[in-house]
Amino acid sequence: MLSGLLIVLLPLFLGYLVRVRSTRLLNLINRAVSGSVYLILLFMGVSLAGLENLGSQLSRLGGNALLLFSITTLFNLAALWWLSRRVRLSAGGSPVVKDAPTSKLAAMQGSLLLVGVVAAGVTMGLLLGPIVGEALFTTADWLAEWVLYLLLVLIGCQLRNSGMPLKQILLNRLGLAIAVTLAVSSLLAGLLAAPLLALSWNEGLAMASGFGWYSLSAILIGDQLGPLMGGVAFFNDLTRELLAFILIPLVIHRHTALAIGYGGATSMDFTLPVIQQHGGVACVPIAVVSGFILSLLSPPLILFFLSLSG
Repeated sequence: MLSGLLIVLLPLFLGYLVRVRSTRLLNLINRAVSGSVYLILLFMGVSLAGLENLGSQLSRLGGNALLLFSITTLFNLAALWWLSRRVRLSAGGSPVVKDAPTSKLAAMQGSLLLVGVVAAGVTMGLLLGPIVGEALFTTADWLAEWVLYLLLVLIGCQLRNSGMPLKQILLNRLGLAIAVTLAVSSLLAGLLAAPLLALSWNEGLAMASGFGWYSLSAILIGDQLGPLMGGVAFFNDLTRELLAFILIPLVIHRHTALAIGYGGATSMDFTLPVIQQHGGVACVPIAVVSGFILSLLSPPLILFFLSLSG
């Protein structure tokens, strides 16, 4: 039952063992992670094009993604609002940000580009499918799986060399509290959403364990449950990030923990400039710790819950 979990966690563990001291090599690893994500999402789009009754399947994908997103957001916002009422945390300080995005559209550009990559894969599959045949979709699935293994090695290496020591994580109680609140409320939402999505309880938990890390959740879910559910996971977590860009400036001064926490795993990277820009430098270490913990939890939780399918 756990063999699939071990096979996918092994490259993540091997990557975590690698200590990198060269800044140039770390930059190369970061670019390789981005490239791998684009490749896998492209292959996921090709696989989506191979589904029978594509139009109705895409309609189902959108409906399921909206349902999961709505339930998860309701649970997350309620839990984070409760937490923000009970912890002493307020935005403030200098909002100086180096290379911060100048508009919400600029901040969302990377997220929207990933949607374009999936759409490009679907288009490629529709154009080449009648020519190449079923071999196109089989090859896309095979390539996506092997690029996934490479990506997990690189992500493990990134986490090891992120400059975030375990002591610093454990001592930042606010970041830890935000991460735990977001994770628990997401999992409860996954349990509630599972029967509504015609999924088993463990599959619902897996779908809710992306915590905003849309590129990885789409890849891991798609590898186990097929491209349709991979697409649901992708758009569920991507929409979280897009809403976070809008939500953070509106609530960070009144409900700081909610603003930091809702971005999930992205609070340590994509939504961090927006948090710093509107909340000040005091919010940065809390956001980084929260995002790091959720990034560390997401892959093993997704794989563990999926492994329970038998």
